[in-house]
Amino acid sequence: MTKSGNTILITGGGSGIGRALAEAFARAGNTVIITGRDVKKLQSVVDANAGIRSAALDVTDPSSIETFARTVVQEFPGLNVVINNAGIMQIEDVTAAPANLSAAEATVATNILGPMRLTSALLPHLQKQPDATVAFVTSGLAFVPMAATPTYSASKSAMHAYAVALRHQLRGTSVKVMEIIPPYVQTELMGPQQAADPHAMPLADYIAETMSIIQGNPDVEEVVVERCKPLRYAVKNGNFDQIFKILNP
Repeated sequence: MTKSGNTILITGGGSGIGRALAEAFARAGNTVIITGRDVKKLQSVVDANAGIRSAALDVTDPSSIETFARTVVQEFPGLNVVINNAGIMQIEDVTAAPANLSAAEATVATNILGPMRLTSALLPHLQKQPDATVAFVTSGLAFVPMAATPTYSASKSAMHAYAVALRHQLRGTSVKVMEIIPPYVQTELMGPQQAADPHAMPLADYIAETMSIIQGNPDVEEVVVERCKPLRYAVKNGNFDQIFKILNP
């Protein structure tokens, strides 16, 4: 994707990485539309950033996605980038089965089915654009899972595989597929304590490095900051077991 002049849709843009990406892309000269379920959060982003638009969207609702896709294409015919960022992360006790399934089902609906459905709904439009990108925000936990969040880790592994397969199917078209792979970042994904955790990568640092990678290589397939490389390349480096033990003491 080019540095500027894009029309970019970002799900889960009301907070965390989604909001920070939206603001960074807007500053770079792109039109940005953010979505989410919390209308107040979306509006606060719009109020603070000229050039960012918002629209409510529940990615767990298939009919809502279909309606949204038709509307956003009509309102923004130049839409050429979709960043599937919306996601949830919950601690699960698998030993409590089957009582633990509600968290797993909600995670699958949000983190897997949501981006698949939205991508499917918008892909016909994107294929008509001369230069388009579909991006998925996954996680370093897609490559080395955190035992306390098994479904979240599995959902990100699934979206990594989906991105690889989609990229292959779209070869030769105008649509590129990008995977953005964050490490542990200071956001409120797991609550306020994560945003203040000194062990997490500061959000501003993460966004700055991510934007530098994207802008330096418009055709990049995986956006992996230095801090995430131990997770992403654990298997390749032959130290998966060691990294897993560090992550899961």
